[in-house]
Amino acid sequence: MNSIALKSFVGLRQVSPEKTQITGQTKPITLRHRKLKVIAGKYSPQISGRNLRVAVIGGGPAGGSAAETLAKGGVETFLIERKLDNCKPCGGAIPLCMVGEFDLPLDIIDRRVTKMKMISPSNVAVDIGQTLKPHEYIGMVRREVLDAYMRDRAKENGATVINGLFLKMDIPKDKTSPYVLHFSCYDEKTGGVGEKRTLEVDAVVGADGANSRVAKSINAGDYEYAIAFQERIKIPDDKMVYYENLAEMYVGDDVSPDFYGWVFPKCDHVAVGTGTVTHKGDIKKFQLATRNRAKDKILGGKIIRVEAHPIPEHPRPRRLSGRVALVGDAAGYVTKCSGEGIYFAAKSGRMCAEAIVEGSENGKRMVDEDDLRKYLKKWDQTYWPTYKVLDVLQKVFYRSNPAREAFVEMCADEYVQKMTFDSYLYKTVAPGNPLEDLKLAINTIGSLVRASAIRREMEKLNV
Repeated sequence: MNSIALKSFVGLRQVSPEKTQITGQTKPITLRHRKLKVIAGKYSPQISGRNLRVAVIGGGPAGGSAAETLAKGGVETFLIERKLDNCKPCGGAIPLCMVGEFDLPLDIIDRRVTKMKMISPSNVAVDIGQTLKPHEYIGMVRREVLDAYMRDRAKENGATVINGLFLKMDIPKDKTSPYVLHFSCYDEKTGGVGEKRTLEVDAVVGADGANSRVAKSINAGDYEYAIAFQERIKIPDDKMVYYENLAEMYVGDDVSPDFYGWVFPKCDHVAVGTGTVTHKGDIKKFQLATRNRAKDKILGGKIIRVEAHPIPEHPRPRRLSGRVALVGDAAGYVTKCSGEGIYFAAKSGRMCAEAIVEGSENGKRMVDEDDLRKYLKKWDQTYWPTYKVLDVLQKVFYRSNPAREAFVEMCADEYVQKMTFDSYLYKTVAPGNPLEDLKLAINTIGSLVRASAIRREMEKLNV
């Protein structure tokens, strides 16, 4: 068989050893005349007597979405989550496309926000939402409700949900041996330390958040993170009318030097919160400032819950190793500027699971790193530009109060609102109008020039 025929038959790549072996044969065939290694197109072994086994660690939107997709795809799926009533300190905003794409029932959405106020450091308020169509809205959910729904649906589709705390895993020494997971099981227990158990699986999806133990197990590396702090505040009914379909975002050094404060409406209360990367030790001071900015509108409110949690600022250095992949916050999929992570968590969980289902031929074959790498490639091609653009916006507009004033001023433009909302609601890059884009660029430069002038004048006053 000549080299061209070999290429078309099994595929090959250049390697340094002097011998070439064709795998999948009863005995290796050695070709001494070329330094080539020939690898079969699909050489992963079939699994006999059972289906592929995958463990999903973490039961948030990323874990629930991954577990459901895996179970539907013929994979024996185990989802391990310690806090089945977890209330992550999260604004809880989800884009309209997520409702349809993930077939979410409308009764788990507390509020349909159609109006938003962006409030500058000097308390100049700009109304956003003028370009929304009658059927368009931003959904507001409570994480404990959304997460439970997605886990329950995964269970209905065949996933085994385990109330347990993942501790560590033993990494296999070859490409087909199982990963051995160690966890404390709390199923049917009301307290205590839990029962120590192990579970053998063929692959692992790490969906266990910013402090991911799965990430540590594969030496995925660290990333910069923000601290999010949120208070749920029950306000009088007459005050709640104001927030019926309205959310507020506050910017300024007082509420956060590098993020924003928010007041988001829920079913019978508002979530008031803020976050920071650079000044984590001052988070309670920023939270107090956020509350003070909104004090007239939440007057008479009672704090019913306090929550805090780390939020990743960029993807981890490594998101994949062997048959282990990271998704959601564990991978670092949270956007700058907006801090949005719910949709990206669910989407990454689904993408990763789809790659496993496809690579395993619906659970019939073993998967390998190349199968899981298809998920990373697809993710980066689809969403990497979004992360880079928002990173630039944060660096430009969040660096000083005058720059934030310019940012709020720019948000008053209807074209900006349309582009922003279309991109957010549908997670696609909205096609722009060249003339309007030029006007926007000119206006942006003008706003930044005015911001620089304001800053210089303020510096003079401080001398």
